[in-house]
Amino acid sequence: MTHQARKRFGQHFLRDEAVVDAIVRAIDPQADDRMVEIGPGLSALTAPLLDRLDHLTAVELDRDLAQRLRARWGVDRLTVVEADALTVDFSGLVPGDGPAPDAETGGPAVPRLRVVGNLPYNISTPLLFHLMRWADLVRDQHFMLQREVIDRMVARPGDSQYGRLSVMLQARYRMTHLFDVAPDAFDPPPKVMSAIVRMRPLAADAWRRPADPAVFDRLVSRVFEHRRKMIRGSLGDWTERLDWDALGVAPTARPQELSVTQFLDMADALAASGVA
Repeated sequence: MTHQARKRFGQHFLRDEAVVDAIVRAIDPQADDRMVEIGPGLSALTAPLLDRLDHLTAVELDRDLAQRLRARWGVDRLTVVEADALTVDFSGLVPGDGPAPDAETGGPAVPRLRVVGNLPYNISTPLLFHLMRWADLVRDQHFMLQREVIDRMVARPGDSQYGRLSVMLQARYRMTHLFDVAPDAFDPPPKVMSAIVRMRPLAADAWRRPADPAVFDRLVSRVFEHRRKMIRGSLGDWTERLDWDALGVAPTARPQELSVTQFLDMADALAASGVA
């Protein structure tokens, strides 16, 4: 029985076995991994992942596809969460009370959750931000996305693609553009080139948590809404709250010229000044 791709769900089903094999090799799943697949669709990745995993959790919004998944694999191998991934509490998919102590050293906790998926392109950016809430529980994430989105995710200061997505994600993850995937690898083929990205949350000693994450988010959003303006023109009454010399930031700079660290410095200074 065939399944007609549903445009409202942004469905493009991966069918190229060589691409599937390359993705699975990049993920390198181990039998006891706690892995979640978002948008399994017609099981192009689900089946080879289950060849290596003891168990897999799949988040699938399409009722018909969720039913197919349940019929093909028993609950001992596959747990199907029939829901919009944007509404899922991913902490509930981690066994126990979160990260477990390192089994070999007894040292710092090791995040347990691995997340993979061919993300619906129409919700990819909101979903990436949604997943940030549980980054401390995640070991890594491997996603298929529009290449344009991945170019923005990994862009560096000065690049034309550098923007809010770059800053917000790079403040929390180390990201690698692994390889591109052509439209003809899908059915139906999308109108854009796709790519695979690896996202690994920064280690505790490398991650700098903003003093007030909401202020950091507001700052980055505010300046990139007017990316061609000088920063002082975008910040309005916040401009006078900042000691530009102490920050080492020129108020005449454009937002795409600033590093993630400089944005964090500015956000912390604003939080300290009473911005909430």
